[in-house]
Amino acid sequence: MTPEEISAAGDALYEAEATREQVGLLTVAHPGMEMADAYRVQAAFCARKAAEGAKPIGWKIGLTSRAMQAALQIDVPDSGVLFDDMLFDTRATVPAGRFIAPRIEAEIAFMMKEGLAGDVSREDVLAATDYVAPSLEILDTRILRQDPASGQPRRICDTISDNAANAGIVLGAERHAPEAVDLRWVGAIVSRDGVVEETGLGAGVLNDPVQGIVWLAERLGQYGQGIEAGEIVLSGSFIRPVEAPPGSRFAADFGAFGKVEIAFG
Repeated sequence: MTPEEISAAGDALYEAEATREQVGLLTVAHPGMEMADAYRVQAAFCARKAAEGAKPIGWKIGLTSRAMQAALQIDVPDSGVLFDDMLFDTRATVPAGRFIAPRIEAEIAFMMKEGLAGDVSREDVLAATDYVAPSLEILDTRILRQDPASGQPRRICDTISDNAANAGIVLGAERHAPEAVDLRWVGAIVSRDGVVEETGLGAGVLNDPVQGIVWLAERLGQYGQGIEAGEIVLSGSFIRPVEAPPGSRFAADFGAFGKVEIAFG
């Protein structure tokens, strides 16, 4: 994609978020689009948000489970930027009309006390983490999930461009030292309106949620970026996305690890 096309796509995604009107698939408009193009579009989209006053507060890692990677025919995760306007308190109610087509995922959030970039180890991640906490991620889609003319579904480049479908984060109140918990065995029972919709374990994230942070630090380091002290990192979902229609209420029970709730107006 040309610089002009990348800038135009970033602007289109910003307008889609502002107006709640989805845009068409970028992979249909630009069939030769590559992942490098997609991250450039994401950067243009995020730069537009930052220019309008949104402040970056961290990162999300997506597509960490084998099931989600198989669905998009890839073998690597993706990442997106968290902004301050995405942060919701647990037990809050999302205002009606805030999102286009929201969905919910359960994740372990890492709060960083030190920065990370480039080639890091699992031990480096644990040492740089202040605490871990239960969380829910709210996904949204500024790009259509399917092209109405051809039936083509969203592809990995569409998802990456769309800030990895990132829209919100809900943090639980509990805080845990990362080395005190076997995060592979941290699980959640996720219910919508009192009905269990999904369950999962942290091991669904690259066999260890800490490995998600390792992957992100390495990916960012390739572009001269890094995870900064004070940032939140969502390590990746260990459940499939659950639709969040208006009026729905979610509870994610992480057992001794904590609980997170969110409602949609």
